[in-house]
Parts: sequence; structure tokens; C-alpha cells
Amino acid sequence: MKTQIRSFALALILIGLSASLFAQVSSTSAASATIVTPITIAKTADISFGNVAINATAGTVLLSTAGTRTSTGGVTLPAVAGTVTAASFNVTGAANYTYSITLPGTATTLTSGANSMTAGTFISNPATTGTLSGTGTQTLKVGATLNVSASQAAGSYTSPTPFTVTVNYN
Repeated sequence: MKTQIRSFALALILIGLSASLFAQVSSTSAASATIVTPITIAKTADISFGNVAINATAGTVLLSTAGTRTSTGGVTLPAVAGTVTAASFNVTGAANYTYSITLPGTATTLTSGANSMTAGTFISNPATTGTLSGTGTQTLKVGATLNVSASQAAGSYTSPTPFTVTVNYN
């Protein structure tokens, strides 16, 4: 009987030791982070549709990202084009990173006195995603469609509120 009690006591001690050996296990991990150069966008040129002639029919002027124009409807493009430019932006940030481009979802209003028209359907080059160069730069060009009303009043039209182009790292 004494042997059984000793065996039982020894078994309890071994169970207690093995439980304490396996009850607590730990490991370690290092922490790290890399801060990248913030992405920025800066306008270098405003969008300009140039000189536009109209008649009694509404029409549009499509300005490409390359700065070329085409017209529809009652709009014609005179030989004296005036200043025609796509909007241009410098995007800078971390070398070789990609970024998303968000163009305005609504039209912007251009006014001349009490008269107005809209520019919308914005397009960009690159289109939806850009890639910064090895030096962390890229030029972003933006074009749009100018909506001209029938018999639009003559004048120099500008947008009192500029449109916004947003870029974010992917």
C-alpha cells in the first residue's frame, strides 16, 4: 500500500511538473515600418478649349489629353484656335509606386457674366492608374468635353470653381 501511495504521489508530482512545463509557451517578434514619400499632385497647366464658334444648334468640344480638339453638333473650331491645352499635373512620390487617379464625377460650370456652360466627362492619361518613374515623378494630363448650348452667348468663359483631380497610392 505504501508503494502505491508513493507511486500515486510521484505520478501527481510528474503531472504537475509536466503541466507547468507546457502551460506557458512564448515567442518574440520584431516590429518594423517603412515611411514612404507622400504622394503629391501640382497643376502645371489649366484646361483650355480655345476658340469655339457656334450656331443655332447645341454641340460639344472634346479636348483630348494630348490637347487636340474635335467638335459635334452646331460647334465649329475656327482656324485661329486660341489657347488649346489639356490640363497638366506633376505627380510626385515614391519611385516606382503605382497610384489611382480620381477625376471629377460631376461637370464644372464655366461662366461669362450671366451666361454659362459646362465641362464634364473628364478623361486622363494615364487613365485610372499611374506608375511613378524611377525618380518618383509622372505627368498626368486631363481632357474633357465642353457642352455648348444652341446660340451660346459670345464671351470669355472661365470656371469660378476649379475642378479637382485626386491621386492616392495603391
